[in-house]
Amino acid sequence: MKYLLSLFAAVFLLVSCSTATQVSDKAEVSVKEMVKDPETTLVDVRVPEQFADKTANGAVNIPLATIQDNIDFFRKQKNIVVFCNSGKQAGEAMEILKKNGIQNVYYGKTLKNVQAIQNENLK
Repeated sequence: MKYLLSLFAAVFLLVSCSTATQVSDKAEVSVKEMVKDPETTLVDVRVPEQFADKTANGAVNIPLATIQDNIDFFRKQKNIVVFCNSGKQAGEAMEILKKNGIQNVYYGKTLKNVQAIQNENLK
C-alpha cells in the first residue's frame, strides 16, 4: 500500500510539472505573437520621463498611476501588451485591467524583453 501511494505521488508530480511547463511555454509564445502583431497596442506603464528617454517601437505611454483613468482606451484595443523596467508595474497594471474586465492583455514583462522580441526578425 505504501508503495502504491508513493507511485501515485510520483506520477502526479510528473504530470503536474509537465503540464505547468506546457502552459508556461504557450504563454510565452502568445506574448511573442502579440508583440509582433501590428494590431497589438504596446503600453509602456513607466513614468513619462523614462518613456521619453527610451521605449519599444510603436509603444504608447500610459503610466501605472493613470491606468484606471484610461479603462475606456483599453476596452477599444484588440490586444494589449504591458511592460515596464522590472515587470512589477506591468504586473500591477495587468491586475487593474483584469479587475476591470479587460481580458485581452498580455504581460510583456520588461522593456528589454519587448525590444528583444521586436528585434528577433532583424537578426
